Amino acid sequence: MVMAFNPDETHDGHSAIAEGFTYRIVHIGPEVVAEVLADAAGHAAGALPLFAEPVLHDPLLARAVSDLNRTLLDEESALTRDEALRRTVYAMVRRGSLRAPPIDWEPAVRPIPAGVRAARDYLHAHVAEDFSAQRLAEVAGCSRFALSRAFTAAHGLAPGAYQRQLRLREARRLLGAGAGAAEAAARCGFADQAHLTRWFRRCYGITPGAFRAGRLSARR
Repeated sequence: MVMAFNPDETHDGHSAIAEGFTYRIVHIGPEVVAEVLADAAGHAAGALPLFAEPVLHDPLLARAVSDLNRTLLDEESALTRDEALRRTVYAMVRRGSLRAPPIDWEPAVRPIPAGVRAARDYLHAHVAEDFSAQRLAEVAGCSRFALSRAFTAAHGLAPGAYQRQLRLREARRLLGAGAGAAEAAARCGFADQAHLTRWFRRCYGITPGAFRAGRLSARR
């Protein structure tokens, strides 16, 4: 369940029932929404979308908001945070808006191989660097919306997820060479050792320390 408030609406955050409720909140300013939609449309998107009802019973929208909240709390890369924000705005507009801007959300993806290749090469060359989706779009020579769709179509992953896989692969290489988990995290662009451990376990089913110990033991 998502509670969505328009910019001009006041609310106190109190529950209407005695049992109360638990919620997570993310504030997305009107100027951010306008910027995201303008990028998707390729021009100024005009009037902002409005929500007809304050409570939306929509699991997919709730998942998008929850993923954005988790991404912000988990100190993900700037690229991943940008993508989560944009996915949430898209979901809000497409699934809950009373007045949506005229954006062609599902056109046939026009291939931009040169731009995708440039973005991919940039990701490989700057594995540990923290940069925004806008920076990657400038490298590709297109909008963030166009790059995200074309990159995902070409590689099966959004640029942020692709970047994370590159970082995990490099961390795995460093761990196998004897580096500690904290050193691998710092050299590969993770926020800290705990951040690396969460994603390493999620991807490989084992902690960085256990992976390192197994590799070193195999050499003896």
